[in-house]
Amino acid sequence: MKPHQIELLTTTGTPTLHPDGSRLVVAATRPDLRADSYVGQLWELTFEGGRRRLTRGFRDTAPQYSRDGELLVFLRAAPGGKPQLFAVRAAGGEPVQLTDQPLGVAHFDIAPDARTIVFAARVAETGRYGTLDGVGAGQEDPRLITGYKYRMNGLGYTTDKRSQVFIVAVPDLDAEPFVAAVGRRGQQHDDGPGALEEQGAVPAARQVTTADADHLEPVFSTDGRRILFTAALAADADSTLVSDIHSVDLDGGDPRQLTNLTGDTRLGCSAPRPGADGTSLFFLASDLSPSGLDFVARNTALYVLPLADPQDVRRLTDPETVDLGEVQEIVADGPDSVLVVNRSRGAGELLRVSAAGRSDTLVTGPTVVTGAAAAGGAVVVSYTDPSTSGDVAVVDGSSLRPVSDFSAPLREQTRVGDLQERSYPAPDGTPVHGWVVLPEGEGPHPVLLVIHGGPFAQYGWGYFDEAQVYAAAGYAVLLCNPRGAAGYGQEHGRVIKEAMGTVDLDDVLGFLDGALAEFDAMDTGRLGVMGGSYGGYLTAWTIAHDHRFEAAIVERGYLDPPSFVGSSDIGWFFSEQYTGTDPAHVAEQNPFAQIGQVRTPAFVIHSEEDLRCPIEQAQRYYTALKKQGVETELLVFPGETHELSRSGTPWHRRQRFEHILRWWARYLPTDANPADSAAR
Repeated sequence: MKPHQIELLTTTGTPTLHPDGSRLVVAATRPDLRADSYVGQLWELTFEGGRRRLTRGFRDTAPQYSRDGELLVFLRAAPGGKPQLFAVRAAGGEPVQLTDQPLGVAHFDIAPDARTIVFAARVAETGRYGTLDGVGAGQEDPRLITGYKYRMNGLGYTTDKRSQVFIVAVPDLDAEPFVAAVGRRGQQHDDGPGALEEQGAVPAARQVTTADADHLEPVFSTDGRRILFTAALAADADSTLVSDIHSVDLDGGDPRQLTNLTGDTRLGCSAPRPGADGTSLFFLASDLSPSGLDFVARNTALYVLPLADPQDVRRLTDPETVDLGEVQEIVADGPDSVLVVNRSRGAGELLRVSAAGRSDTLVTGPTVVTGAAAAGGAVVVSYTDPSTSGDVAVVDGSSLRPVSDFSAPLREQTRVGDLQERSYPAPDGTPVHGWVVLPEGEGPHPVLLVIHGGPFAQYGWGYFDEAQVYAAAGYAVLLCNPRGAAGYGQEHGRVIKEAMGTVDLDDVLGFLDGALAEFDAMDTGRLGVMGGSYGGYLTAWTIAHDHRFEAAIVERGYLDPPSFVGSSDIGWFFSEQYTGTDPAHVAEQNPFAQIGQVRTPAFVIHSEEDLRCPIEQAQRYYTALKKQGVETELLVFPGETHELSRSGTPWHRRQRFEHILRWWARYLPTDANPADSAAR
């Protein structure tokens, strides 16, 4: 894959199944360089392989059938606009706009009777975010900050635009369409954010919640009489990670907290899903210990509680071995069971779990399930695998039967390097699991050790554009999950708590040594190392302690824990939980404290709007390297966040790849990425 071919990376969202199980609808989205945005529409697929484009919007996502199968609701975003709710008859027709929320609509759910929709949307304080004509961001009033939680990567400030729950009625889809009034001099009504609701062009939405907190993931109860949602409303909500499932009636009255009612266990709860029989509630949660802050490598488990007695909560999956934290969705499947996705050894497994705790694995192997739906006795999934960026399949017994092939152009127009699974021992004998991707030709090829972020994350079986771009440029790519990574149990993830840069460094170097010993096609004298976020941390730590690498790339790195505490959106708790609080002990895990040992040329990449690992981490690291004479460059992307490599604008993603290849052409040239390309 070449950098300009990112347009071939079609991804599929969570599918929705028609209630009779005969067909499904899924959103297929891809980067578009001409639009410099992500575009995509909804597709209707049949189990026999039929396929038709159902909508033609700029970006249509998140389709959901009503329970009677008559209505299809989805989110549509216009170029430069925010996602809004649209509805169309399942049989077809012109979609009708239902909302005009100034900051857009997030999660939504259709009532059982298909007459109303509940949704979450952020509500801006008056005077902010364009709510007053002529008042731009630079002219807004100052913000008075009094708590820890006031910013979030990708969202910016949050306390002045809380997420609230709304209800909107589904209008008659056959009614006369709205026609905007035009003045006698040809002047139309204001068409800014929210104007359509004021003019009556869309039905008026009614706000249900008002508390000064984010109200997320709203869904209807099974009988449609109440709304369930996630929120942190406890007195100590600002100083813990605890969140609860709450419910209110349709007018916002009779509020009830349903979780964290008894005992010392404090849970971070999400993804409420009422059981089909209406008597129980399933949800996901991680145990944060009595402190409410012990998040390190805490696997997410499935819980169930009877709505008549919420204190009788039961955990249905074992967090020591099962982790439901990657795809945080619960899908109802039958009267007393649900579908969830387990993160395990690089795979995304689909599990069916009953209210009694019985568990069956429906999908496993070299596949990552990214979403699921069940209806009419059928189960379908969206997924990625080594040669598929995103497609949809029917679960057929113990195997998957694809019903789409959105990734065909990717396979036809690029060489997809094989993922070769390997396990090599660390110095203490611990097996380190991972993958090798080799380029074409006999070699010997220069080697790139690529370290993932997190640290509680994992490389896996899904299509990985990074590995394919580097392999196409002539590099052998090594991907592994060292201790600290997810997918191998809580103990594996927690071992680096207050011990960062210890066994995790041993593991990535052990995997490197094992691969170099096995593969003659690898050039042992031409090595590079790179990573982002925690991967940037471990890359910076590696080049301070191991000097065999020709060059390195440190991207969006967690590089100085002390300054991270006051600058990152998660700094107030992250560093202390991972590195501890003793200054001397923190220094023993701090790349910036060891920067004087670095002599490897290092390319530092960062985004201006990264609030997770703020840009000061990169600026200070780059400046220190430059002052001590280490060859270095700093590449800064305007307008991008911590998610640049995954969901940044298409042109910036392409330019990022081009700069990375330019750097490697300078220090590790190949026939496919020659040294003269470094001058580009």
